[in-house]
Amino acid sequence: MTIVKLPRRQFLHLAAGAAALPAASRIARAQAFPTKPVNIIVPFGPGSGTDTLTRIIAQHLGIALKQTIVIENKAGANGAIAATQVARSQPDGHTLLMTTNSPHSAAPSLNKTIAYDPVKDFVPVTRVGSYTFVVAVHRTVPVASIPELIAYAKANPGRLSYGSGNTSGIVAGETLKRRAGIDILHVPYKTVPLAISDVLGERVSMVLSDLTPSLPHIRAGTLRPLAVTRLQRSALLPDVPSLHESGLTEFEMDSWAGLVGPAKTPPEIVARLNAEFRRIIDGPDVKGRLADAGFEAFSSSPEEFGDFIAVQLVKWTQMIKDAAIDPE
Repeated sequence: MTIVKLPRRQFLHLAAGAAALPAASRIARAQAFPTKPVNIIVPFGPGSGTDTLTRIIAQHLGIALKQTIVIENKAGANGAIAATQVARSQPDGHTLLMTTNSPHSAAPSLNKTIAYDPVKDFVPVTRVGSYTFVVAVHRTVPVASIPELIAYAKANPGRLSYGSGNTSGIVAGETLKRRAGIDILHVPYKTVPLAISDVLGERVSMVLSDLTPSLPHIRAGTLRPLAVTRLQRSALLPDVPSLHESGLTEFEMDSWAGLVGPAKTPPEIVARLNAEFRRIIDGPDVKGRLADAGFEAFSSSPEEFGDFIAVQLVKWTQMIKDAAIDPE
């Protein structure tokens, strides 16, 4: 065996070149991405708030990436069906989940079992923003405020019912019942538009809904808003008080949305996606369109979103425990 000794300068030059190869490969991979259509899985049905905001963002993403964006609705199991699909997908950036507090914060406590770890099985891409939820009744229900709703429910136990199409509606409704000491039947739906439809058809008395699908009916007068679930009033419904103002002090529910991919998605692909999504979400056109639909849009770094997910998992676990909701 012959051993050839290289001059030190030549050896260092070759070593530096070899070390640069992985970095160059990562940059090339990010520049080449995407190589096929990008799928965004939505954990709720068509017409839901999450579906609406995903489609608005996807229109701009397709242009930015020069690639087809496919929206796939996978409703059910508090978002766990959609989350499981994405967790098991190829970690190459071509499959993303428009997640919310449903699959990532609440499903671990509301479902008896889930087939994914909300932290370990995903890589955060960016926060997308926050929803405002509203407690709204059919116009024929003889109440115009939360105190009137509580008084009516106590005078007519078991007569009222509320529909929900996501975990925010479930937790807000059960928390309202427990804190007010009232008996209202919970009617669960796979998605909010179905719940609203049954309220409009007078099969259910009221709904806890994000503003995106409910706002047109509120403006038309077919739904009567009683309160919003955040501490501050909504700019879209300035005359509607918060639950906090209505006597349920410190009642606040931060319902959120964000984008994640499967764990082990290459960091350069995550960085590319984060950059594109942040330009879109924080742009005046998309931010304005989402605001008109009742959604407060803002982005984040992957690290910020990852920290937020961890905090929200703890927060929602406690809220569900306080509301005494049994897993199903």
